[in-house]
Amino acid sequence: MAVVGQGTPLRGTPGAVLQPAMVPHPREEQFSVLVVDDHPLLREAIAARLRSMGAGTVHEAASVAEAKARAQANGPCDLAILDLGLPDGSGLDLVTELRQLGWNRLVVLASSDDPYAVRSAFQAGAQAYLLKSASPAVVTDGVKRVLDGGVYADPTVAPLLATGTRVPGTDNTPRELSAREVEVLQLVADGQSNKEIGEALNLSALTVKSHLSRIGRKLGTGDRAQMVALAMRAGVIR
Repeated sequence: MAVVGQGTPLRGTPGAVLQPAMVPHPREEQFSVLVVDDHPLLREAIAARLRSMGAGTVHEAASVAEAKARAQANGPCDLAILDLGLPDGSGLDLVTELRQLGWNRLVVLASSDDPYAVRSAFQAGAQAYLLKSASPAVVTDGVKRVLDGGVYADPTVAPLLATGTRVPGTDNTPRELSAREVEVLQLVADGQSNKEIGEALNLSALTVKSHLSRIGRKLGTGDRAQMVALAMRAGVIR
């Protein structure tokens, strides 16, 4: 019996051969996602890319009101990707509200690279800030990082996080960080998850978590994006 994928000619296509790499494989895992943007073509393009990455269920919304209705009807998805400029309200407010409702992976995909917008998105609870002008590879990388539990900033806007970020009640200086803590924080800034950091430094996930807890206490914040911003601002990490 002929086996598809091992040099078998395709029916109706003389001479064409289906190579092994072209044979579709079942997805190992699927995730659910909510895409919020008022441009239908962009929503469709984002949804298509997410499905190619393994999204099993993709909900779409064109406004804050629609997004809230979807959230109330379906509960938290594994991921939300949303614009900041929506026709009936602020995307930042939507990030805050979804976060309060238990959404743990929020990605902002916006047109603006304004420093205030970037910092405000992370302060509102986003785990990633991507630009609509970014390449598909950057968007894919950012989404993967967030799904793995990490944080991510588009390379174009990452330096903006280090501008003017302050944490009330602390001196905001990472001078007391150990060499290992700096290594961990640099990998966080690179968008790596705790698991990836552990693999890179030959540490257990629990040890990585302990390092991040100590870093948070020293810097006065447990927010990964703010820790990175403070360290970048002080020149401790790039």
